Order: sequence, then structure tokens, then C-alpha cells
Amino acid sequence: MPSKSKSAEASQFVIVTGLSGAGKSQAIKCFEDLGFFCVDNLPPTLIPKFAELCAHSDGKVRRIALVVDVRSGELFNDLQAALQELRDMGFGYKVLFLDASQDALINRFKTTRRRHPLAARHRTLIDSIQAERRRLEDIKERADKVIDTSTLAVRELKEEIAGLFVRGAETDKMLVSVVSFGYKFGVPVDSDLVFDVRFLANPHYVSEFQHRTGADREVIDFIMADPGSGRFLRRLFGFIDACLPLYAKEGKSYLTIAIGCTGGRHRSVTISDMLADHLRERGCEAIVDHRDVKRG
Repeated sequence: MPSKSKSAEASQFVIVTGLSGAGKSQAIKCFEDLGFFCVDNLPPTLIPKFAELCAHSDGKVRRIALVVDVRSGELFNDLQAALQELRDMGFGYKVLFLDASQDALINRFKTTRRRHPLAARHRTLIDSIQAERRRLEDIKERADKVIDTSTLAVRELKEEIAGLFVRGAETDKMLVSVVSFGYKFGVPVDSDLVFDVRFLANPHYVSEFQHRTGADREVIDFIMADPGSGRFLRRLFGFIDACLPLYAKEGKSYLTIAIGCTGGRHRSVTISDMLADHLRERGCEAIVDHRDVKRG
């Protein structure tokens, strides 16, 4: 097996893939704005050769982001073999998978009037989306990070990418993303762990709290007055503290913990903020995303 070169160790190599319409083109623009050397729609078989060329660029190409997807046709089937070859060559890399709900994908295709890459093989857009989702199941399972772009603005996508691959890359600590959400808007598809806090006292039924959020002091005090809140938090903190070292041992670089209540405006926001604070006190890198706070 070839030994890992100094260039290979020092470079940052990100492979972007995912569903058509999920925002890969926007993502690669974000990487470009962040100083990455970017290539869109590179056939998988060329990835190892491209990595080798970058490694021998005398440090001129240190941050690389490639988009690889089903536009490559049957060549896309070579992706796993190409990734294995990268590992054998000593190159470290991260796989970023972009996902989105079926409704979001349908709306985007209708808005842009673009043809789905698999349209020639399937009768409807829904059939094409479902076929692509099945085809990408394996690489999604192996991805280092999955981002659900269903409700993300371009600015929010860029901020998440910057947090993961620029600020997060400056430390060898695992980056933990804590996401609050409302069950009526769906569970975040990129979640690694999901916790339901709908059993806690609901501020929504207190008229003075309906237009406030779980970040407001009065709402926090109301939620924490529920005896179940303290008991739950103690057990949640203990569980997460026990799991993080095990995830790190397995080589996981990113972990997404989702906390859900009915509308994503009160209970999930409070508990997510408290969990993030606990993680930071333990020396973890933690970011918070209140996905549905403006919708609930």
C-alpha cells in the first residue's frame, strides 16, 4: 500500500453528493467562496488521479471540493471503488451528502423547469426522485455529514458548510450540531439521535407565551418548573456524555442531535440550548440550529 504523503495529510478533500435538486450546485459555490478548489460532476474513476495531482501541486491546491452524482450515469457506480482507492493511497476525505424532502425537490424542479437526470428511464418526476434515492442509499449511509436542505436558505447552507469544513476543520474535536424542530414539520433527515420532549409542560397553552420562544427567560422558567424537565436533562446529559467518546472512537467527525416538540418553538428550543451549553462546558464544539422556531 502506498504511504501517505505530507501533501495528502495536509490537504482537505470534500466529496459532495446527494439528490438532484438538493442544492449541490449551491453547495459547490459556497465551497468556492470559502477558498476551496472546486470541480463539478467529476466522474468517480478520475477522483484518485485528481487527488494525486493536487497532492503534487507544491501546496497550491490544499482545499478541494468535488461534486459527484448520478449525472455521471453508469460511471457513478464506480464511486465506492474510487473512495477505497483514495483510502489505499493514504488520502483522507469527507463525504457531504445533501438531502431534501420529496415535496421540496418536486417544487424546485417545477420552479427551475429542469429535467431530472434519470427522467429518461422513469415515467414521472416522483419515480425519478425515488429511484435516485434508492440508488444513493449506500453512499448516504457512509457519508460523514448529511444536510437536509428542505428549508435552508442559501445563506444558511453556506453558514453550515463553513461551520463544518472551515471552523470545524481547525480542531480535531467532534463537531456536534443540536437541532430543535417541530414534529408537525417532520423529523430532520440528517439526525443521528432524536429526542422527543413533547411530554414536558407546553408553554403554547399559556397566552402570554404563544408569541415568545424557548430562548426567552420566562418561557425557560416555565419549562424548567416542570419536575420532569430536570430529570430528563440529567439523563440526557449522561446518555450523551457516554455516547460521544464511543462515536469519536469509531471515527465520527460530526454528530447531529435533534430535539423535537410539537411546533419547534418552545420546549425543543429550551432543551437544545441547554444541551449545547452542557456540551460546550465539556469542551465539545457545539452549534445550535432552531429549525422551526419561526414556523411553530
